[in-house]
Amino acid sequence: MPLRIFDRYIWRQVSSSTLTGVLVLTGVMVLGNVFKEMERLLGDTASLPLMAVAQFITYVIPYSLIFTIPWALLTAILLVFGRMSADNEMTALRMTGMSMPRICAAVFVLSVFMSGVCYLVNVELAPLAKTKIKRLFYDLALDDPAVLFQPGKVLDRFPGYRIFTQEREGNKLKNVEIIQTNLGRAERYIRAKRAEVVVTPGVTDFQLHLRNATVETGGGEADAASAGAEVNIMNDLQFLYMGDTAITFPLSKLKEKTERVTSSMKDTSALWSEVNTGISSVDGQPLSEKLISVSRTELSMRYSFSLAAIVFTLVGIPLGITAQRRETSIGFALSLIVAVSYMVFVIFVNGLNERPSVYPHLLMWVPNLIFIGVGSRMFYKLNRR
Repeated sequence: MPLRIFDRYIWRQVSSSTLTGVLVLTGVMVLGNVFKEMERLLGDTASLPLMAVAQFITYVIPYSLIFTIPWALLTAILLVFGRMSADNEMTALRMTGMSMPRICAAVFVLSVFMSGVCYLVNVELAPLAKTKIKRLFYDLALDDPAVLFQPGKVLDRFPGYRIFTQEREGNKLKNVEIIQTNLGRAERYIRAKRAEVVVTPGVTDFQLHLRNATVETGGGEADAASAGAEVNIMNDLQFLYMGDTAITFPLSKLKEKTERVTSSMKDTSALWSEVNTGISSVDGQPLSEKLISVSRTELSMRYSFSLAAIVFTLVGIPLGITAQRRETSIGFALSLIVAVSYMVFVIFVNGLNERPSVYPHLLMWVPNLIFIGVGSRMFYKLNRR
């Protein structure tokens, strides 16, 4: 099959639009959510090191490519083929006697290439990126525990403590309020005008040195401090002046939480090992049927979603030509409808991953089968015109 001018033309149009779509959609997904997610995980981004922010964005990008690559390709196909159809370029090509599969050959080659990129991202890069994101919080806290104390916010990551800090300059804190709890019940309320985060070299845990601290204890329950709100202990208070004192906070506990590995964070070879042997790749313990089902479903999702670029191409070409629209908004709306309907089914099936009786790992392939069937039917009808 010789390469013709129209092959290069269609390839250039679709590939350039896809690249633009990937950049735009990735930017929207990353910048639209990254700072919100960083604030949830790490705190106020304004007080974080610039390198930490850059690392977080770098780790988020591979995960976002799982969605943006097939969506961008679908949008590009709808726009390009919709415009070519509206300008009668597609009619002119059909009048030369060429079939639709021949006209669209360049796009199918591009979709296979994009599917290969999606495979690399889904199987290799995304799990590694999710692991890096989860460890970033602990690594920052280990390097500088003071970043945990965000001004005007409550720190509740340490079991048994809720800590409110009004101001922070480096490792110096001002107007610190601490509630010590036991089984959700407030036991002590500690207040200090000044405090300092002290790190001992070689020691994982750190200390919070309180200056001129006062303590209130009593039998009432306390409501946690919200941002800027003062905490009050109800009834039967006993007041005690402690002066200068220190509280040790276990970063090792945070490390245990950070090192908990979910199925989406495991590399593909580890998931295959769990499915084949029934042994956890994390602690070497036997897995229940539910956990094996989770690993099996995660594998199916990675492989099936890697084919989304090809599936969307098969649906997008006849849909774009049939729509015969020039407007960018129409093409984007159609791509959004197709992509969302595909993703909703994937998310729904993934929610069933702990129910092996419904075979979620097989259901994960249903969207591909449906879209391939619908797309093939539409493409067949288009070719018969």
